[in-house]
Amino acid sequence: MGAMFAAFFLAVVLCLSSSSNGLTTNYYQKSCPSAESVIEKAVRKGAANDKTVPSALLRMHFHDCFIRGCDGSVLLNSSRTEKKNQAEKDGPPNISLHAFYVIDIAKKEIEKTCPGVVSCADILAIAARDAVSISGGPKWEVPNGRKDARTSNADDTKMLPFPTFNIAQLQQSFSQRGLSLDDLVALSGGHTLGFSHCSSFQNRIHNFNRTSQVDMLLEPSFAASLRSVCPMHNKKKNAGAFLDATPTKFDNDYFKQLLQGKSIFSSDQALLSSPKTKALVMKYAASEQQFFQAFTESMIKMSSINGAGTEIRLDCGVVNHQ
Repeated sequence: MGAMFAAFFLAVVLCLSSSSNGLTTNYYQKSCPSAESVIEKAVRKGAANDKTVPSALLRMHFHDCFIRGCDGSVLLNSSRTEKKNQAEKDGPPNISLHAFYVIDIAKKEIEKTCPGVVSCADILAIAARDAVSISGGPKWEVPNGRKDARTSNADDTKMLPFPTFNIAQLQQSFSQRGLSLDDLVALSGGHTLGFSHCSSFQNRIHNFNRTSQVDMLLEPSFAASLRSVCPMHNKKKNAGAFLDATPTKFDNDYFKQLLQGKSIFSSDQALLSSPKTKALVMKYAASEQQFFQAFTESMIKMSSINGAGTEIRLDCGVVNHQ
Protein backbone atom coordinates (compact mmCIF):
# COMPACT_ATOMS: atom_id res chain seq x y z
CA MET A 1 0.00 0.00 0.00
CA GLY A 2 2.84 2.39 0.89
CA ALA A 3 4.58 1.71 -2.42
CA MET A 4 1.32 2.37 -4.30
CA PHE A 5 0.88 5.69 -2.50
CA ALA A 6 4.48 6.69 -3.25
CA ALA A 7 3.97 5.91 -6.93
CA PHE A 8 0.71 7.87 -6.99
CA PHE A 9 2.28 10.84 -5.21
CA LEU A 10 5.20 10.85 -7.64
CA ALA A 11 2.81 10.77 -10.58
CA VAL A 12 0.99 13.80 -9.18
CA VAL A 13 4.28 15.69 -8.72
CA LEU A 14 5.34 14.75 -12.24
CA CYS A 15 2.03 15.89 -13.69
CA LEU A 16 2.24 19.24 -11.94
CA SER A 17 5.84 19.85 -12.98
CA SER A 18 5.28 18.89 -16.59
CA SER A 19 2.07 20.82 -17.14
CA SER A 20 3.54 24.11 -15.90
CA ASN A 21 5.82 24.61 -18.89
CA GLY A 22 4.38 22.44 -21.62
CA LEU A 23 6.53 19.37 -21.01
CA THR A 24 4.75 16.01 -21.00
CA THR A 25 5.84 12.43 -20.40
CA ASN A 26 4.08 11.18 -23.57
CA TYR A 27 5.50 13.90 -25.83
CA TYR A 28 7.06 11.44 -28.32
CA GLN A 29 4.50 8.67 -27.93
CA LYS A 30 3.20 9.14 -31.47
CA SER A 31 5.92 11.15 -33.21
CA CYS A 32 8.89 8.98 -32.16
CA PRO A 33 7.91 6.05 -29.92
CA SER A 34 11.35 4.39 -30.21
CA ALA A 35 13.30 7.44 -29.00
CA GLU A 36 13.76 6.39 -25.36
CA SER A 37 14.85 2.84 -26.18
CA VAL A 38 17.41 4.17 -28.68
CA ILE A 39 18.80 6.58 -26.06
CA GLU A 40 19.00 3.89 -23.37
CA LYS A 41 20.83 1.58 -25.75
CA ALA A 42 23.41 4.30 -26.48
CA VAL A 43 23.89 5.00 -22.76
CA ARG A 44 24.27 1.32 -21.92
CA LYS A 45 26.80 0.81 -24.69
CA GLY A 46 28.77 3.87 -23.62
CA ALA A 47 28.79 2.76 -19.98
CA ALA A 48 29.90 -0.75 -20.95
CA ASN A 49 32.95 0.72 -22.68
CA ASP A 50 33.66 3.42 -20.09
CA LYS A 51 32.44 3.23 -16.48
CA THR A 52 32.65 7.04 -16.13
CA VAL A 53 29.94 7.64 -18.76
CA PRO A 54 26.95 7.62 -16.35
CA SER A 55 28.47 10.23 -14.03
CA ALA A 56 29.51 12.31 -17.05
CA LEU A 57 25.99 12.37 -18.50
CA LEU A 58 24.37 13.23 -15.17
CA ARG A 59 26.82 16.10 -14.63
CA MET A 60 26.36 17.28 -18.22
CA HIS A 61 22.58 17.55 -17.75
CA PHE A 62 23.00 19.43 -14.47
CA HIS A 63 25.38 21.91 -16.11
CA ASP A 64 22.99 22.34 -19.02
CA CYS A 65 19.99 23.15 -16.84
CA PHE A 66 21.84 25.55 -14.54
CA ILE A 67 22.73 27.87 -17.42
CA ARG A 68 19.61 29.48 -18.89
CA GLY A 69 17.58 26.31 -18.39
CA CYS A 70 17.57 22.87 -19.99
CA ASP A 71 18.07 23.75 -23.65
CA GLY A 72 21.02 21.65 -24.82
CA SER A 73 23.32 24.67 -24.93
CA VAL A 74 26.06 22.65 -23.22
CA LEU A 75 26.19 20.38 -26.28
CA LEU A 76 27.08 23.09 -28.80
CA ASN A 77 30.64 23.22 -30.13
CA SER A 78 32.77 26.35 -30.03
CA SER A 79 33.39 28.26 -33.24
CA ARG A 80 36.47 27.05 -35.13
CA THR A 81 37.05 30.45 -36.71
CA GLU A 82 36.21 32.87 -33.90
CA LYS A 83 38.28 32.32 -30.76
CA LYS A 84 36.14 34.83 -28.86
CA ASN A 85 33.03 32.79 -29.61
CA GLN A 86 33.64 29.91 -27.21
CA ALA A 87 30.76 27.66 -26.18
CA GLU A 88 29.80 26.47 -22.68
CA LYS A 89 31.58 23.13 -23.07
CA ASP A 90 34.88 25.06 -23.24
CA GLY A 91 34.21 27.17 -20.14
CA PRO A 92 36.56 26.37 -17.21
CA PRO A 93 34.04 24.32 -15.15
CA ASN A 94 33.08 22.29 -18.22
CA ILE A 95 36.46 21.41 -19.67
CA SER A 96 36.33 18.06 -17.87
CA LEU A 97 32.87 17.20 -19.24
CA HIS A 98 32.96 14.22 -21.57
CA ALA A 99 30.81 11.51 -23.20
CA PHE A 100 29.21 13.95 -25.63
CA TYR A 101 29.60 11.18 -28.20
CA VAL A 102 26.86 9.18 -26.44
CA ILE A 103 24.36 11.97 -27.13
CA ASP A 104 25.62 12.26 -30.71
CA ILE A 105 25.21 8.53 -31.33
CA ALA A 106 21.67 8.53 -29.93
CA LYS A 107 20.76 11.58 -32.01
CA LYS A 108 22.13 10.06 -35.21
CA GLU A 109 20.12 6.87 -34.70
CA ILE A 110 16.92 8.75 -33.85
CA GLU A 111 17.28 10.94 -36.95
CA LYS A 112 17.13 7.81 -39.12
CA THR A 113 13.56 7.05 -38.06
CA CYS A 114 12.29 10.38 -36.66
CA PRO A 115 14.07 13.18 -38.54
CA GLY A 116 13.79 16.63 -36.99
CA VAL A 117 11.52 15.47 -34.15
CA VAL A 118 13.52 14.82 -30.95
CA SER A 119 15.50 17.69 -29.44
CA CYS A 120 19.04 17.30 -28.19
CA ALA A 121 17.96 18.81 -24.85
CA ASP A 122 15.41 16.00 -24.43
CA ILE A 123 17.96 13.37 -25.42
CA LEU A 124 20.30 14.64 -22.71
CA ALA A 125 17.53 14.69 -20.08
CA ILE A 126 16.55 11.10 -20.91
CA ALA A 127 20.20 9.99 -21.05
CA ALA A 128 20.81 11.45 -17.56
CA ARG A 129 17.85 9.45 -16.24
CA ASP A 130 19.16 6.29 -17.89
CA ALA A 131 22.65 6.96 -16.49
CA VAL A 132 21.15 6.87 -13.00
CA SER A 133 18.93 3.83 -13.54
CA ILE A 134 21.58 1.60 -15.16
CA SER A 135 23.87 2.43 -12.22
CA GLY A 136 21.40 1.01 -9.72
CA GLY A 137 19.40 4.15 -9.05
CA PRO A 138 15.73 5.01 -9.59
CA LYS A 139 14.02 5.28 -12.97
CA TRP A 140 11.34 7.87 -13.68
CA GLU A 141 9.22 9.19 -16.52
CA VAL A 142 11.00 12.18 -18.07
CA PRO A 143 8.76 15.08 -19.14
CA ASN A 144 9.77 16.04 -22.70
CA GLY A 145 9.19 18.81 -25.20
CA ARG A 146 12.29 20.97 -24.67
CA LYS A 147 13.67 22.96 -27.57
CA ASP A 148 17.34 23.45 -28.42
CA ALA A 149 19.11 26.77 -27.93
CA ARG A 150 20.98 28.57 -30.70
CA THR A 151 23.45 30.25 -28.35
CA SER A 152 26.12 28.98 -25.96
CA ASN A 153 28.68 31.16 -24.19
CA ALA A 154 31.67 29.95 -22.19
CA ASP A 155 31.47 32.98 -19.89
CA ASP A 156 28.05 31.82 -18.71
CA THR A 157 29.64 28.87 -16.94
CA LYS A 158 30.41 31.34 -14.15
CA MET A 159 26.75 30.86 -13.20
CA LEU A 160 27.39 27.28 -12.10
CA PRO A 161 27.69 26.59 -8.36
CA PHE A 162 31.34 26.18 -7.38
CA PRO A 163 32.66 23.28 -5.26
CA THR A 164 33.96 25.91 -2.81
CA PHE A 165 30.50 27.41 -2.13
CA ASN A 166 29.15 27.70 1.42
CA ILE A 167 25.52 26.95 2.28
CA ALA A 168 24.34 30.53 1.72
CA GLN A 169 25.91 30.64 -1.75
CA LEU A 170 24.46 27.24 -2.60
CA GLN A 171 21.00 28.25 -1.44
CA GLN A 172 21.13 31.43 -3.52
CA SER A 173 22.31 29.56 -6.62
CA PHE A 174 19.55 26.99 -6.37
CA SER A 175 16.78 29.44 -5.43
CA GLN A 176 17.59 31.55 -8.50
CA ARG A 177 16.54 28.52 -10.51
CA GLY A 178 13.40 27.80 -8.51
CA LEU A 179 15.03 25.01 -6.52
CA SER A 180 14.75 24.63 -2.75
CA LEU A 181 17.09 23.48 0.01
CA ASP A 182 15.41 20.08 -0.25
CA ASP A 183 16.35 19.99 -3.93
CA LEU A 184 19.89 21.08 -3.10
CA VAL A 185 20.47 18.13 -0.76
CA ALA A 186 18.75 15.58 -2.96
CA LEU A 187 20.58 16.66 -6.13
CA SER A 188 23.91 16.81 -4.28
CA GLY A 189 23.37 13.08 -3.83
CA GLY A 190 24.20 12.80 -7.52
CA HIS A 191 27.80 13.02 -6.33
CA THR A 192 27.42 9.33 -5.51
CA LEU A 193 28.62 8.85 -9.09
CA GLY A 194 31.89 10.23 -10.26
CA PHE A 195 35.36 11.58 -9.75
CA SER A 196 36.94 14.96 -9.06
CA HIS A 197 40.30 16.34 -10.10
CA CYS A 198 42.54 17.73 -7.36
CA SER A 199 41.92 21.38 -8.29
CA SER A 200 38.30 21.20 -7.10
CA PHE A 201 39.17 20.26 -3.52
CA GLN A 202 42.75 21.54 -3.17
CA ASN A 203 41.45 24.29 -0.88
CA ARG A 204 40.53 21.71 1.78
CA ILE A 205 43.85 19.86 1.96
CA HIS A 206 46.52 22.55 1.51
CA ASN A 207 46.76 25.99 3.17
CA PHE A 208 43.19 25.69 4.45
CA ASN A 209 43.51 28.64 6.82
CA ARG A 210 46.04 30.44 9.01
CA THR A 211 46.01 27.79 11.71
CA SER A 212 45.63 24.57 9.75
CA GLN A 213 46.88 23.11 6.51
CA VAL A 214 43.83 20.86 6.30
CA ASP A 215 40.10 21.35 6.84
CA MET A 216 39.69 19.96 10.36
CA LEU A 217 36.21 18.69 9.45
CA LEU A 218 37.84 16.06 7.25
CA GLU A 219 38.46 12.68 8.88
CA PRO A 220 42.27 12.65 9.48
CA SER A 221 43.17 9.45 7.61
CA PHE A 222 40.90 10.44 4.73
CA ALA A 223 42.53 13.88 4.55
CA ALA A 224 45.96 12.22 4.54
CA SER A 225 44.96 9.99 1.64
CA LEU A 226 43.74 13.02 -0.35
CA ARG A 227 47.00 14.87 0.35
CA SER A 228 48.93 11.82 -0.83
CA VAL A 229 47.03 11.67 -4.12
CA CYS A 230 47.03 15.45 -4.57
CA PRO A 231 50.29 16.94 -3.25
CA MET A 232 50.74 20.70 -3.01
CA HIS A 233 52.36 21.05 -6.41
CA ASN A 234 50.53 18.27 -8.19
CA LYS A 235 51.69 17.77 -11.78
CA LYS A 236 49.59 14.73 -12.67
CA LYS A 237 46.81 15.89 -14.99
CA ASN A 238 44.35 13.12 -14.07
CA ALA A 239 45.04 12.96 -10.33
CA GLY A 240 42.03 13.19 -8.07
CA ALA A 241 39.55 11.24 -5.96
CA PHE A 242 36.22 9.43 -6.29
CA LEU A 243 33.29 11.27 -4.74
CA ASP A 244 32.27 8.34 -2.55
CA ALA A 245 33.33 4.75 -1.89
CA THR A 246 31.07 3.30 -4.62
CA PRO A 247 31.71 5.68 -7.58
CA THR A 248 30.00 3.59 -10.26
CA LYS A 249 26.95 2.65 -8.18
CA PHE A 250 24.06 5.05 -7.60
CA ASP A 251 23.29 4.64 -3.90
CA ASN A 252 23.19 6.65 -0.67
CA ASP A 253 26.85 6.07 0.21
CA TYR A 254 27.61 9.76 -0.52
CA PHE A 255 25.52 10.79 2.50
CA LYS A 256 27.07 8.14 4.73
CA GLN A 257 30.57 9.28 3.77
CA LEU A 258 29.60 12.90 4.40
CA LEU A 259 28.58 12.12 7.98
CA GLN A 260 31.92 10.33 8.50
CA GLY A 261 33.98 13.37 7.49
CA LYS A 262 34.79 11.90 4.10
CA SER A 263 33.29 14.47 1.74
CA ILE A 264 35.35 15.81 -1.15
CA PHE A 265 34.08 19.34 -1.82
CA SER A 266 33.58 22.27 0.52
CA SER A 267 30.07 22.46 -0.94
CA ASP A 268 29.45 18.88 0.24
CA GLN A 269 30.61 19.70 3.74
CA ALA A 270 28.41 22.82 3.68
CA LEU A 271 25.32 20.61 3.76
CA LEU A 272 26.12 19.86 7.40
CA SER A 273 26.33 23.55 8.38
CA SER A 274 22.56 24.14 8.31
CA PRO A 275 20.14 22.31 10.64
CA LYS A 276 17.64 21.68 7.80
CA THR A 277 20.13 20.37 5.27
CA LYS A 278 21.97 18.33 7.92
CA ALA A 279 18.70 16.66 8.89
CA LEU A 280 18.12 15.73 5.25
CA VAL A 281 21.64 14.34 4.93
CA MET A 282 21.01 12.15 7.98
CA LYS A 283 17.63 11.08 6.59
CA TYR A 284 19.07 9.99 3.25
CA ALA A 285 22.06 8.29 4.88
CA ALA A 286 19.59 6.19 6.88
CA SER A 287 17.19 5.45 4.01
CA GLU A 288 18.25 4.87 0.42
CA GLN A 289 14.59 4.57 -0.56
CA GLN A 290 13.78 8.06 0.73
CA PHE A 291 16.83 9.45 -1.04
CA PHE A 292 15.78 7.83 -4.33
CA GLN A 293 12.28 9.30 -4.06
CA ALA A 294 13.59 12.79 -3.23
CA PHE A 295 16.22 12.62 -5.99
CA THR A 296 13.59 11.61 -8.54
CA GLU A 297 11.29 14.48 -7.63
CA SER A 298 14.14 17.02 -7.67
CA MET A 299 15.49 15.75 -10.99
CA ILE A 300 12.07 16.14 -12.60
CA LYS A 301 11.88 19.65 -11.16
CA MET A 302 15.38 20.62 -12.30
CA SER A 303 15.03 19.12 -15.76
CA SER A 304 11.82 21.10 -16.24
CA ILE A 305 13.53 24.50 -15.85
CA ASN A 306 12.51 26.51 -18.90
CA GLY A 307 15.29 27.00 -21.41
CA ALA A 308 15.80 29.44 -24.25
CA GLY A 309 15.46 26.85 -26.99
CA THR A 310 13.73 27.61 -30.28
CA GLU A 311 14.60 24.69 -32.57
CA ILE A 312 15.18 20.95 -32.93
CA ARG A 313 18.85 20.63 -33.86
CA LEU A 314 19.72 18.12 -36.56
CA ASP A 315 23.26 17.86 -35.14
CA CYS A 316 23.58 18.36 -31.38
CA GLY A 317 26.90 20.17 -31.69
CA VAL A 318 25.80 22.70 -34.31
CA VAL A 319 22.83 25.06 -34.67
CA ASN A 320 20.56 24.59 -37.69
CA HIS A 321 21.20 26.75 -40.74
CA GLN A 322 18.58 29.42 -41.36
